[in-house]
Amino acid sequence: MSPEPVPEIVAGPVLDTDPAFALHRGGKIETGITVPLRDASDLSLAYTPGVARVCTAIAAQPRLADDYTWRGNAVAVITDGSAVLGLGNIGPAAAMPVMEGKALLFKHFGGVDAMPLCLNCSSVDDLVETVVRLAPSFGGINLEDISAPRCFDVERRLQERLDIPVFHDDQHGTAIVVLAALRNAARLTGRGLGDLRVVVSGAGAAGVAVTRLLLDAGIGDIAVGDRNGMIDVSRADLTPVKQALAADTNKAHITGDLADALEGADVFLGLSAGKVPELAVARMAKDALIFAMANPEPEVDMDVAHRYGRVVATGRSDHPNQINNVLAFPGVFRGALDVRARRITEGMKLAAADALAAVVGDDLAESCVIPSPFDPRVAPAVAEAVAETARAEGIARR
Repeated sequence: MSPEPVPEIVAGPVLDTDPAFALHRGGKIETGITVPLRDASDLSLAYTPGVARVCTAIAAQPRLADDYTWRGNAVAVITDGSAVLGLGNIGPAAAMPVMEGKALLFKHFGGVDAMPLCLNCSSVDDLVETVVRLAPSFGGINLEDISAPRCFDVERRLQERLDIPVFHDDQHGTAIVVLAALRNAARLTGRGLGDLRVVVSGAGAAGVAVTRLLLDAGIGDIAVGDRNGMIDVSRADLTPVKQALAADTNKAHITGDLADALEGADVFLGLSAGKVPELAVARMAKDALIFAMANPEPEVDMDVAHRYGRVVATGRSDHPNQINNVLAFPGVFRGALDVRARRITEGMKLAAADALAAVVGDDLAESCVIPSPFDPRVAPAVAEAVAETARAEGIARR
């Protein structure tokens, strides 16, 4: 799993003529202090001897660390650099700018202190053990850019061993935003989720998680395709994750390729890099909903998508209806941390999607089925819904 070598680039003024490099010089985040340190009295409270009283209390009641250290508002953003954005396995050091960016978004949109941690380990066992040992310093774990199918095992095993939220954003953040946008797109066209037949292109982390959340939300039918065709129980080449998916999807047992599955389909969800030809898109039902979310090039050409789709969404910021995870994860963690939730449940994800969809309100239109990430209502609405659901489900500690 070693990253491919790249030509050496020497840092300096030439690189900084590129605004992206100029912005990143020195990193995008820093630590700060929250208490005064003006004199010996302040020092005696912030450090010795005053700190000993707090340490002793936490030793007797460990949960006090959530209130008397940074842990109650702190999330670790963790990757091994094996599946970074569209760049692939570039390694932990090269992944740091993305993880710093994630921490920036956590703080700006959710008021959550996030620490980027890029780990130089690749086996599932090593990743899990490392995160478990780091966990006492944090109130939540955000997994990021870990390749499938390893990411499924890493998340599951961490959820089993830790009593704090563990959330793989590539999976669940995407799923929450897709569900919110799809719910609004269906409403715009006079339908409910139960009326829709969905075709998903891609059975990686995001494809599996989106499919699972749509099933929980009551989707009419959904079929998933990978590079070998449509996933069905009749296939003998499926991984355990895909076998479980096959058992719960594709009610019509569609086989063959994606073009066959799109015949009469209401929704296309693109969560892969594969291109979909116009002839296949043309076979979709009237008022089709086309979410082509690959970056930087969507699976469906935009002219084609708008020719056949009533609502079109992408993963890009230069088109309307951007499916952007930043609409979900700051509010999800804000809500979970506020109530000291033990984990993030399917119910909390569904509540987050419903709250996000509701923010659109009367602004609902073909070019607005999901709010802007800069809408100040987004994170508070998601956080409130997540917190309320955590309390209702009995997993909140306050």
